[in-house]
Amino acid sequence: MVEDLNFHKVKKLFFVIIFFIFFSTNLFAQNLKFKKLVALNDPWGSSFLNNKELIITEKSGKIKIIDILQKKAVEVDHNLNFLEHGQGGLLDILYKDNFIYVSYSENRGNGKTSTSIAKAIFDKKKLNFKNIFQAEPPIDSGYHFGSRLAIKDNHLFASAGERGKGMIAQDPSQHPGSIIRIKLDGSIPNDNPKFVDKPDWLPEIYQIGIRNPQGLTLSSFDGKIYMSNHGAKGGDWFGEVKKGENYGWKILGWGGKNYSGFPIGPKWKPGFTKAIQYWVPSIATSAITIYEGNEFNEWNGHALITSLKDQSLRKLIFNDLSNIKEDVIFKDEIGRIRDIQVHPKNGKIYFLASDNLWLMEKAK
Repeated sequence: MVEDLNFHKVKKLFFVIIFFIFFSTNLFAQNLKFKKLVALNDPWGSSFLNNKELIITEKSGKIKIIDILQKKAVEVDHNLNFLEHGQGGLLDILYKDNFIYVSYSENRGNGKTSTSIAKAIFDKKKLNFKNIFQAEPPIDSGYHFGSRLAIKDNHLFASAGERGKGMIAQDPSQHPGSIIRIKLDGSIPNDNPKFVDKPDWLPEIYQIGIRNPQGLTLSSFDGKIYMSNHGAKGGDWFGEVKKGENYGWKILGWGGKNYSGFPIGPKWKPGFTKAIQYWVPSIATSAITIYEGNEFNEWNGHALITSLKDQSLRKLIFNDLSNIKEDVIFKDEIGRIRDIQVHPKNGKIYFLASDNLWLMEKAK
């Protein structure tokens, strides 16, 4: 009889929790308004050029400038030697001080590709890119390129996925599975880990042990670089980029399993970088940002995490790492979310999702 009562109490508590999660998520969504602005073809990366124009990549190979007021897209010619293969193609794009930076799967011949980064002087008619980084070695794989870009001061940070090769992420003599840090001209900072206490590391590598990192952003609040990473079947996470450290893939599984169902490794153990937040099972984390703006000013300093499989936007309050708070802002509203940008003036939020550019603002 006591066991039956306990079962019913647990069951009741379970349904209360589910109702609370459902109600709070829908309450957020009811206060939001979504607008579909422009149809695109597998869009991947985006960056504001000014208050009315975004430059975006399509994984299939096109770069476009979108007028968000006129809701029109114009294609820009470019000279990138890319190969669309599996998860590869044109990836992230970033505008800064009249230069365009792009990450992409570069065609290295014989079916091999690398996560590469190129730079061009901004021009609305044609972008003449020159490589400033190539991940070595080139690999015949369509998996796990990463790749996001972030600029802090005179340094470019980039995430390079491990191309589905697992333990390559533990080999700092190879680039896949790492965070890259170079100067904006492609030269190598003399305070990178190789020149401090990691003589066996490649000079561009800043951090290792990463699987498929598709989120990277600079926080204007604390000056730190943050990232998100796909686990396998589980074990997605959000964490800080830390110099000379190791997130543990594929020694660690971050709570996840191989797709065969077998565990990969422990969630975390001493000696490795510990993430700020984990998701098990996987939500397929994608792009992230640390919100700063007026439209949702109550979110200032909070992390916004987008997802693909889960089709959700999540908000993390993480100033106190012993008491992290997570809210699901919306789910199943705009499909799989690939990228997120905050308008530089009004703070409204733009998403690349489900082959469209979307605007999210408060419902009036």
